Order: sequence, then C-alpha cells, then structure tokens
Amino acid sequence: MPKTSIIVPAYNVADTIAETLDSLRAQTFTDFEIIVVDDGSTDRTVAIARSLGDPRIRIVQQPNRGLAGARNSGIAAARGEYIGFCDADDLWRPAKLAAHVTHLDANPGVGLSFSGSEMIDERGRPTGLSQRPRLTGITAAHVFCRNPVGNGSAPVLRRAALDDLAWRPAGETHRDWWFDETFRQSEDIECWLRFALMTDWQIEGVPGLLTRYRIVAGGLSAATVRQFAAWERMVDKLSPCAPEFMARHAPAARAYQLRYLARRAVVSGNGPEALARIRAALSASFRPLWEEPAKTITTLAAAVALTACGPKPLTALRRLAARRA
Repeated sequence: MPKTSIIVPAYNVADTIAETLDSLRAQTFTDFEIIVVDDGSTDRTVAIARSLGDPRIRIVQQPNRGLAGARNSGIAAARGEYIGFCDADDLWRPAKLAAHVTHLDANPGVGLSFSGSEMIDERGRPTGLSQRPRLTGITAAHVFCRNPVGNGSAPVLRRAALDDLAWRPAGETHRDWWFDETFRQSEDIECWLRFALMTDWQIEGVPGLLTRYRIVAGGLSAATVRQFAAWERMVDKLSPCAPEFMARHAPAARAYQLRYLARRAVVSGNGPEALARIRAALSASFRPLWEEPAKTITTLAAAVALTACGPKPLTALRRLAARRA
C-alpha cells in the first residue's frame, strides 16, 4: 500500500490537469498514489489523465457531486496513511509531500499538516501575492478568524484524523462524508473548523510556500458573493455545536473573512467590490486593524486606488512585486 494518497478533484479541467499531475508526479517523496476524481467532466479531463500512462494515477468517476463530493469519493478510495489534496488547477512544489510526511512522522499528535502558498495567475505566473500563515500554536480561534490552512490544496492529513470527522448522512448509501457536500463554497474552512472544534488532533504548518494556488480573475467577484453566503451558513451550522465560542469569535472572524474577500476582489480588478468588502469588514470588527494594521490599511488603500484609477497602476505594482520576489 502507498504511504500517501493525493486526491485531485477534477471537473472540466482539461486546460490545467496535465500541469497539475506533472507537479505531483515530480514529488521527491515517491511512495504515493494519485487519485483523480472525475466529477462528471464533459471535456478531455479523463483522457488527458489516462494519457500520462502513470500507474500511480488511479481514476475514480462519478456523476457531478461538487468539490466536497469529489474529495469525499477520493478519501473513500484512498489507501494511504496520509492523504493530501490538490485541486486540478493548482500545483505542488517538488518537496511539498516530503515535508509533510516528515512532519507527520515526527509529530504523532498532528492530524493536519499544511504549508504556505504562492499565488499564481491563469498562466501559472506569480502574482506577487502569497499566504504566509502562522505555523504553530494554532487554536480553533485561529482557524475561524484567519484560516491558516489557507486553501484546499495546502493540507496533508493523517487518515486516522480524517476518520474522526466521518459521518454518513441519511440517504447516503455508498460511503461516508468527511466534507459537507451540502456546501458548494467554503466547504474547506467548514471542515477545518469542525476538525479544530470537534477533535483532539493538532493543526500545524511546515515552512515554505510549497503550494502554488491559482487565482482565476474571471467571475471572481460573483464567487465572493457565494463564498460569503456559504461562510455565514457555516457559522449558522456550527454555532449550536460551540455556541459560546462562536458568539465570542464570530465578529472578528467575519471581519477577517470580509477583508480576505476584499483582497480577492483587488486581485480580480474590481475596485467597487473590494471597497465595499473592506468597509464591511471594518464595520464588523476593528480587530483586523488592531492585529494586522499594515495588511488592513494596504487592502483599504488598494481598494480605494483601484476604484479611483482602475486596474492598470495596480497591475504594474503587482508585476514589479513579482519580479522582486
């Protein structure tokens, strides 16, 4: 049996799946399987994955169930002691899997290991932005407010820890759920927060920007509307499980979430959306301003500049930052 399984949810990703799989096949730690979960694709996604001819790649096909459903099917099929996730338009640095395996082997109390992420554009070029999260001493409050895991392609989890989250809802006849398939947005943060609130496993990160997370500008603002609605639904779902915790931390967490969405709107070039989001963040709570003044003020300034001047000056600054990085 492979020591690790890497799950790749895939839905109509013919343009990026080969690059993603190549980045996984190039891992320096080689005891792994790759499970591509075809979530009802109608393009050449499956044909491209098969054309690579790599026996480490297994393909699971199913009618469309969404990202959470594809991850769940991948977990059900996985044979590894450790399970990682990489969305089919993201990339892993060659040393990523080795870093997580070493981390988990050395720390039996850690159930979820993650890394920082470099943001790339549609063509795989660095945007100059990155996620450099807190790596240790992570509590449920940190997950709720700042989500250090960052994105769905960053974590590698211990199978035993994942299984502490498993349940089988009424009407499900084939397998358990780990991610909540009723969520089509924010399914990852819902899972990480439930993990932090309801299990005794630790969450820790490893150094380095080992995940390359792709930002696609088209439709990003519309996605932020759906994402925020899903985030609020997550709060409603988990509040009965930890009412005092949620009441204490929800205002600050909401402000951080709105600031994050403002930054995504900046990346997409939508100034009015960014400005509306950062204003809403400051109305929800001033904690992001107190705790991270530089990042909050920079987000506000970028939203104002983008609204007033359009995207060209900001694009030039991002390119300059990317060259210097």
